[in-house]
Amino acid sequence: MPAYANRVKNMQDSALYMRGLFGGMTNPDIISFGGGAPAPQALPADILHSIANEVLKSDARGCEALQYSNTMGLKDLRQAVVSELLAPSGVEADVDNVLIVTGGLETMNLLCQVYINPGDVILVESPAFIHCIDIFNMFEAKSIPCECDDIGLVMEDVEAKIKQYQPKIIYTVPTFHNPTGKTLTTERRKRLAELGSEYDVIILEDDPYRDIRYSGETLPTIKSFDKTGHTVMANSFSKMFSPGSRLGYAVARKDLILLLMDAKIATNSHTSSLDQVLCAEFFKRGYYRDHHQKICDLYRQRRDIMLECIDKYFPQGTKRTYPDGGFYIWVELPGGLDSGQLLAEAEKKNISYLAGESWFVGEKNVGSNTMRLNFANAKEENIRYGIKTLGQLFTEKLK
Repeated sequence: MPAYANRVKNMQDSALYMRGLFGGMTNPDIISFGGGAPAPQALPADILHSIANEVLKSDARGCEALQYSNTMGLKDLRQAVVSELLAPSGVEADVDNVLIVTGGLETMNLLCQVYINPGDVILVESPAFIHCIDIFNMFEAKSIPCECDDIGLVMEDVEAKIKQYQPKIIYTVPTFHNPTGKTLTTERRKRLAELGSEYDVIILEDDPYRDIRYSGETLPTIKSFDKTGHTVMANSFSKMFSPGSRLGYAVARKDLILLLMDAKIATNSHTSSLDQVLCAEFFKRGYYRDHHQKICDLYRQRRDIMLECIDKYFPQGTKRTYPDGGFYIWVELPGGLDSGQLLAEAEKKNISYLAGESWFVGEKNVGSNTMRLNFANAKEENIRYGIKTLGQLFTEKLK
């Protein structure tokens, strides 16, 4: 066999981790606090069944849904993005600033195709969303971690790393961060947008959880502070609509959108027409707002139950975050407990979570006591049982 491309070796560690990420999410025998799946109750199956029955006919939108489509995406879906999702968050855009992509992750892939050469630097958070690190590794970029505190990226360290490494991209999940659930403050968002303009760096604002807020004050996006077009938004319909539809969108200045479109043409021509039609009708028919309220109420309840159980059952000295939205709680275990080593014992009890150490990129001996817990995809009774069981396991090991 010929030699593999260099990128295969470069992404070996992150790819190995990602292989095991999705297994627990779909195993009905495991109480999974791992993965990033939404609740089954949050999937609008009955609504989409009704929409499909009406529109998937040849005299309605059936042929459009089953035919090749515009690479930019269906205009009515892009219009829904502009009016229903961007305008309320303070982003001024029109449909030509929006590209419909295949899942939120494709924006990162396309942006790397346009900008990244082997050896280029991307600044990331610490810890960082490992799925995107896998993408950056595939393009042979060098991911450099930046300091984070209780409210996200520390701007002084970001600016110092810009001067030291001359990155092309700064990658951040500013709202209900994955994996920690933290939210970057308005002041830091504004400063990050300014740093992109001052140092000619792309700010990649990955914000798939922004619309899943159920407490606290809604904050402006980083993009809303962007005066020079250096901020690119990546977002997804997975959390608010359906992960199986593999729909997302990118927002950027028009000349960059055209370059991303060119890269998409070379990658997969266009995103599924069928899924776009169903999603566009979901918004046009007014289902989104009631559905959005429903899922926020559901996730608030599950978050509160998990927080209550962590505080009650996990060993004394445990630290955890309090997310105002999204799916995740980040936990730091006390007393030198290793979440990675304990995961195997937890799985014997049919409970899984994500150990945190692999999410600290380029940092050794960091995060071995951390873990990410997804409360969105577990029934209330499973949250109570699963967290109690984990708490008992951790307490026994600590003793």
